[in-house]
Amino acid sequence: MARGSETRSKIMDVAQEAILAKGFEATSIEEIVAGSEITRSGFFYHFPDKNALAHALIDRHIAVENELFDDLFGRAAELGEGPLQTMLIGLKLLAEMLDDMPNGHPGCIVATAAYQDRLFNREVREANKRAVLGWRTRFRAMFEDIVANHDMRDNVDLDPLADMVSAVIEGGLTISRALDEPPITAQQVRLMQSYVKLLFAPGVAVAAHQR
Repeated sequence: MARGSETRSKIMDVAQEAILAKGFEATSIEEIVAGSEITRSGFFYHFPDKNALAHALIDRHIAVENELFDDLFGRAAELGEGPLQTMLIGLKLLAEMLDDMPNGHPGCIVATAAYQDRLFNREVREANKRAVLGWRTRFRAMFEDIVANHDMRDNVDLDPLADMVSAVIEGGLTISRALDEPPITAQQVRLMQSYVKLLFAPGVAVAAHQR
């Protein structure tokens, strides 16, 4: 069983590297089989088709991202005082983590699948949707805590605000890759940090918040 789990993980690692480099459509099962040093039957033992592989990669990505954000914002909560400082410090830690990737972040399997969603069945598309909504739920909850303690300088809806965190990260990865400039993603995250700081800066109170 342990060997089977190791083989499955190796297949996923090889597949993810190739998919992030050139997309799902351009990544063949033959290429994954060769890179994993297994037979075609070995691949199909673990994954009946590319839909099953995509679903597994998305599920793993969700788990990894949740662990990452739990760690970053957990450390931020220990360092900060209150939800606003937690958010600001967490974004700072995220930017610093990205700075420590000199060759740039490898990319996001969820975004890659979204760009080629016509290739996949309903279950894969729903898994991708679950990933994005999970990020929205996480960051919206953090912004709700901030709103409970701070006035906003602009009356923005919290769902788009939460989505903006993911949009900045994913957009930064896209621009960084297009221009071959790895620092761009961290720069975008720092701009997001500045926006949040300004949005909740004291001095201008808004009577009602859209929640």
